[in-house]
Amino acid sequence: MRKLLAFAFLFFFFWDKTLAQIAPAPPLKVDNITSILEKGGQFTTFIKLLKATQVADQLNNQLSTPDPNDGITVFAPSDNAFSGLKPGTLNSLSDQEKLQLVQFHILPTLMSTSQFQTASNPLRTQAGDVKGGKFPLNVTAEGNQVNVTTGVVNATVENSVFSDRRIAVYQVDKVLLPLDIFGTAPEPAPAPVVPENGGLVSSPKTAVKGADAAGAVSLKFHALAMGFSSFAVFWAIFGGF
Repeated sequence: MRKLLAFAFLFFFFWDKTLAQIAPAPPLKVDNITSILEKGGQFTTFIKLLKATQVADQLNNQLSTPDPNDGITVFAPSDNAFSGLKPGTLNSLSDQEKLQLVQFHILPTLMSTSQFQTASNPLRTQAGDVKGGKFPLNVTAEGNQVNVTTGVVNATVENSVFSDRRIAVYQVDKVLLPLDIFGTAPEPAPAPVVPENGGLVSSPKTAVKGADAAGAVSLKFHALAMGFSSFAVFWAIFGGF
């Protein structure tokens, strides 16, 4: 009887241990982008833009589905960075431009600080079109300093806010303004000059030819006048003989 009880005890002991080993692991808990930035404590404006454009929901959906081959990198401008913009900059943007502005701060791949050293520029962002030159984003690293350039502004990565195997968030000291939205438009060609009398403007060549013709007529008239003057003097002196 004792042997039977001992056997039963050992059976259930090892059975429970085996079940514990093969039981599925609890789902990986991943912080969402909003909570990450809220913990940072200085990204209020960027959080508002993420929510208003619904990019926050999109990112959180990506993070809620663990995929080792996927990842996200976010360049998060601080509130001080937004305060450095000209007054009314954000309000002047359309909803589509606000969406593109936010997407321009997000890379669809996970990049560690060491990978910035060997980054292949320009980097592709969620705003799209890199080859067309509309949304170029270049990252350069020298020692511990990482710079981000857009063709409009030059920003610096100030510190790492959060990083795990799914997402990396870096604080930048300036809002990354994309060239397609904030680039300087080419100056329009100057309008043709119209005279006040409504006539046509002579070309420089025409004006030169006209001046040459007038000069030639003047010279001929002067020579003719000199000839008549010389004849009159001759006649006054010798005409009486």
